[in-house]
Amino acid sequence: MVKYFGTDGIRGKVGVHPITPEFFLKLGWAAGTVLSRKGKASVIIGKDTRVSGYIFESALEAGFLSAGVDVGLLGPMPSPAIAYLTKAYNASAGVVISASHNPFYDNGIKFFSSEGFKLSDDDQDAIEELLNESEIKSVDSNLLGKAVRHEQSIGRYVEFCKSNFNKKLSLSGLKIVVDCANGATYQMAQCIFSELGAQVQIINNHPDGYNINANCGATDTTSLQKEVIESHSDLGIAFDGDGDRLIMVDSQGNVVDGDQIVFIIAKKWMQDNRLTNNIVVGTKMTNLGIRLALSELGITFIEANVGDRYVMEQMQKYNGVLGGEGSGHIICADNTSSGDGIISALQILEVIASTGRTLDDLCQDFTIFPQTLINISLPENFDLDAHEILKTRVAEVEKKLDKAGRVLIRKSGTEPLLRIMVEGSDQLLVEESANYLAESIS
Repeated sequence: MVKYFGTDGIRGKVGVHPITPEFFLKLGWAAGTVLSRKGKASVIIGKDTRVSGYIFESALEAGFLSAGVDVGLLGPMPSPAIAYLTKAYNASAGVVISASHNPFYDNGIKFFSSEGFKLSDDDQDAIEELLNESEIKSVDSNLLGKAVRHEQSIGRYVEFCKSNFNKKLSLSGLKIVVDCANGATYQMAQCIFSELGAQVQIINNHPDGYNINANCGATDTTSLQKEVIESHSDLGIAFDGDGDRLIMVDSQGNVVDGDQIVFIIAKKWMQDNRLTNNIVVGTKMTNLGIRLALSELGITFIEANVGDRYVMEQMQKYNGVLGGEGSGHIICADNTSSGDGIISALQILEVIASTGRTLDDLCQDFTIFPQTLINISLPENFDLDAHEILKTRVAEVEKKLDKAGRVLIRKSGTEPLLRIMVEGSDQLLVEESANYLAESIS
C-alpha cells in the first residue's frame, strides 16, 4: 500500500502526484468517508496564500461534499488557527491546505482531529486504504454535504490569541517588527500585537500567490534583521507561510531560534510554577547548550524525533506543557493544541513585559553551541544505511569531537533532502566536519 502521509501531512510539488486536483478530490472523499463512519460529519478548510490553494480548496470541498460531509470554508488562515477553530466550530476535523515553509510551487495538506490535534495514525491509515483501493462513489443526493463560508473566523482567532496574553500586562513602549512571510498571518498579526499595546511595523504582508516564504519569514530572516536594526526596534518576529513557526531577532539583529525561545519560556514558566512536571520536550536536533542550560535549572529534557507531531506525542506521554524545535515549531499546550507562531511570540512578549528584561538580555541566560546544518538533495531511493563512506567519515568526526559534540544525519520528513548536522564547542571544527561529511555524498 502506498503511504501518502509523512511527518506533517502530505506535501509535494504542484502538478506532480499526489499534489493534483484529482488526488485532492479523492482525498476529500476518502477522508470524508472515514469521518462519516462515526456519524454525521463536518469539516472546516483553511489554506495559506499560495496560488494553487484555490484549486485544491475546490477539489477538497467537492470530495467532502460527495461523501456527505458538511464543509466550512475559512479562506487564508494560519494552520494553528485551524487547530483552534476545529474545536471552536465543533467540527469533526480541520483541514489545512499548505506546504508550510516551502516555496509557492509546492503545496500539501494536513488534518486536525476534532480536538485540534494531528489526525490519529488509525484515521490516516483508514484514509490511505481508501485512496489505494477504492474509487469515488458519491452518497445519494439527499445525503450530500452542504458548504458555508465562515466570515467571522479571523476575528475569533484574533480574540483567542489576545486572550492568551496576561490582561494585567501591556506591550506599551515596545517597538517590534513583524515579518508575515507573505503568508497566512498577514491579515491578523498587526492587530493582535498593536491591540496589546505594541508599536508594530509589518513587513512581507502583501501576498500575491507566488511570494510566500520568498526570501522572508522564519526561513530567511535577513530582511527582518535589517529592518530591526535600521528602525531601532526592540525585537523582530518572523512567521513562516502557514504561521506555525516562530523565529525572533533581538535589537542587535541576532537570530533567536526555536530552541532559545523554548528555554526563555521554560525558565519563566518554572519560576511561575506553570511548567508541569518540570519537563521540556525537544528533538534530536535541540542544541547541546540549551540542554545543559535546562539541566542547570533542574528541568528534565525529553528527546523526541524531529517533527512537531513527535514532540506533541512525548508531551502527552509525560504530561508536559512545553516543547519545540529549533526550526520554530513551539507547542505551548496550556494555550493551544498545536505549534502556533503567534501564541509562542506572545509568551516571549509576556516574559519581557513582566520582567522588564529585553530579548537581548534574556538570551544571556544560556550559551548556544556552534552548529552547522547542511541540506543535500537526494533521489527518493537513496539508501542512507548502505552508504559505507559516510559511515566511516561519521566515525572519524565523532572521534575528533569526543564528548564535546555530536553528529546527526537524517532524511527530511517533508522534502527529498538529507540533513547533516554537526555540533560542538569549536566553531571551525564543526564547520569543517559538516563539510567533510557532505562531500561524501555524490
